[in-house]
Amino acid sequence: MTLVTSGEITAADEAFLERAIALAWDARNGGNHPFGSLLVTADGAVLEALNSVVTGSDPTGHAETNLVRLAGGLSADVRASSVLYTSTEPCAMCAGAIYWSGIGRVVFALSEADLAAMVDEEDGVPPLRLPSREVFGRGGRPIVVDGPAPLPSAAAVHHGFWD
Repeated sequence: MTLVTSGEITAADEAFLERAIALAWDARNGGNHPFGSLLVTADGAVLEALNSVVTGSDPTGHAETNLVRLAGGLSADVRASSVLYTSTEPCAMCAGAIYWSGIGRVVFALSEADLAAMVDEEDGVPPLRLPSREVFGRGGRPIVVDGPAPLPSAAAVHHGFWD
């Protein structure tokens, strides 16, 4: 499989990432883990999702998996030409869901390595240290992956949460 990295995160990408981070704050303020994601289609339609692990009593309720469920109502062609923006690099579970959804590009702010440096464990379980590029790289279709984006707000939403 060919993993594509464009290497270029534009000002528009950064604006969408800041929106994902704002959604992460909404999730945190609502009693969930601080993660947010949005999907932008080629024609500019936007879907948004928050982490709902705690309030939904669902360990799979990550922002990205919630977003993939929402995007399931879109055609495969629309998903393939869409961009998923997320406040933090997708975990292995979310990367798998993104892969199977057919979404064509992923842009993230905070890396999984930077998050893992902040989180020793969650409910006694250490983080799964597996970058999304490694998950996508095992697949059979190209996915453009860009990130991390050096946005201080991406780390700020986690400060004090995991202590």
